[in-house]
Amino acid sequence: MHTARRFLQLPIASILLAAMLLPMPASAQNQNMVQSGDITVHYNALPTRSLSADVAHQYGITRSASRGLLNVAVRRGADGTDKAIPATVTAAATNLNGQRQDLALREVREGEAIYYLAEVRVADKETLTFDIEVKADGAPSPLRATFQQQFFVEP
Repeated sequence: MHTARRFLQLPIASILLAAMLLPMPASAQNQNMVQSGDITVHYNALPTRSLSADVAHQYGITRSASRGLLNVAVRRGADGTDKAIPATVTAAATNLNGQRQDLALREVREGEAIYYLAEVRVADKETLTFDIEVKADGAPSPLRATFQQQFFVEP
């Protein structure tokens, strides 16, 4: 839990962090991260409408009912002493019909925090499977994560 609190910093970080900490079943709680050695990758996706208009504008995010936001952060070190590290992050989102969107992630730095953001088109009640690949500096091989997120479009 300490890592999740530190890997993002205000202002956009608090919104993205809140989405990662929403109550979920115990079996799903560890599904928002993958770890290999001393490298941990945290990830989540949320509707861009959950961002305030000011935050969306500040970070150039399209705030829309038909947009989702993928957020990825990479950290190195033991829990409690870990630090954000730069990485090469690639991702794609595929819907249940097999339609794939390659996502253009961009790096955002705020103080010591580093995270990667990408927007994705979404439809009402659409479930997307996100495939993420992270090549962290100094890591022997890429880390991969796959997760699903359902989006509900509100007008």
